[in-house]
Amino acid sequence: MHATTIRTLFIVFLLLETFYELLLTLLNLAHVKRHAGEVPVLFRGTIDEETYRKTVSYTIDKNRFALVTQVLSTAFVLLLVGSGMLGALDRWVESTGWHLYAQGILFIVLLSLLARLVSLPLSFYRQFVLEERYGFNRMTMKLFLSDLVKGLAVQGVLMTPLLLGLFWFMDEAGRYWWVWAFLFVTLFQLVVTVLYPLVIAPLFNKFTPLPEGSLRDKLLALADTLGFRTKGIYVMDGSKRSRHSNAYFTGLGKVKRIVLFDTLTRSLSEEETCAVLAHELGHEKQKHILKMFLISSVFLFVGFLIVDTLLFYQPLYEAFSLHRPSYHGILTILTLCAGPFTFFLNPLVNGLSRRFEYQADRFASQRAGLGRELASALLTLGKENLANLTPHPWYSFYYYSHPTLGERVEALKKLYSKSD
Repeated sequence: MHATTIRTLFIVFLLLETFYELLLTLLNLAHVKRHAGEVPVLFRGTIDEETYRKTVSYTIDKNRFALVTQVLSTAFVLLLVGSGMLGALDRWVESTGWHLYAQGILFIVLLSLLARLVSLPLSFYRQFVLEERYGFNRMTMKLFLSDLVKGLAVQGVLMTPLLLGLFWFMDEAGRYWWVWAFLFVTLFQLVVTVLYPLVIAPLFNKFTPLPEGSLRDKLLALADTLGFRTKGIYVMDGSKRSRHSNAYFTGLGKVKRIVLFDTLTRSLSEEETCAVLAHELGHEKQKHILKMFLISSVFLFVGFLIVDTLLFYQPLYEAFSLHRPSYHGILTILTLCAGPFTFFLNPLVNGLSRRFEYQADRFASQRAGLGRELASALLTLGKENLANLTPHPWYSFYYYSHPTLGERVEALKKLYSKSD
């Protein structure tokens, strides 16, 4: 296939992805505006009219911001590919005369810094204008810059050994290098998962053991009843950045932890917090995290097979203005192509994720007997987070990794009504 044909195909798929996502966002905007007149029946009595108007306004502003972000992101990629910028950068790193591995790392680091620089104004606007407008932002400029510097440092520390390992396998591991590279990256991901709660997360947030008291006793008793062993329950100071709430598991094996945002413990009753934990325990007991990891590993395996197939295919490099086959070149090209050529898989992956969420809700309701409390917690969090109560079905089908708030509450009502 000629280089011009490859470039044309890439641009067509990129524009197709962009057009489709813009269309979904516009449909969602229209759908939200159409239902802005009154609070949906399901939420009456929980969400007042003033809060609903604020929710609608927040959703509209977020979607308008998403439209701008989508257009600018596509424009940046088109500029990157069409201007010859990749080729110019590659020729410059080649002129350094450094070892090929060092050239590759320099190329990817500089490209990553460029992408971060381009996205910085958007990140600033989202945090200090959009989130500030609705009272969610708690971040100071000092913390914003600190997060930026720390994030770049962590990215560099992780990226360097990962790329060195990949380049070595591509260079030295023979015909089936891609199998060994796949195993290496998989192991690397597991190591990072173990290190994240111990080393990485504390760089950005303070994690305090949940103080002794009624809530801690109830949470530990619930975990014990459901057969879950944990290293501890920690409260994270999420409020220093945002008013949004969350809870999650992190780590593997003996370093597995339960993390609650401090905003969550302030917003919910003890019973509602227990229900949220029961939901998270449902994910753990039903191996949802492991299943999603295995699915992502399949995509990773296929990705390395594609890299092996195209590694020395010269027209592919020429299509992206690169004059030579290289390890860093093929990784960059595949990264650019991943979205445009696989975006149609998003509904499949998100559909599976939504199914897992329903299963975790069912676990909390049937195994822990906390379905009513979980529904109440979801409504409270939805209200405080100004969640979109009327997303367009196509939009949620494509984008949402969780069922909509209404879908989850309706499903929970059916579950706990049967047990009453």
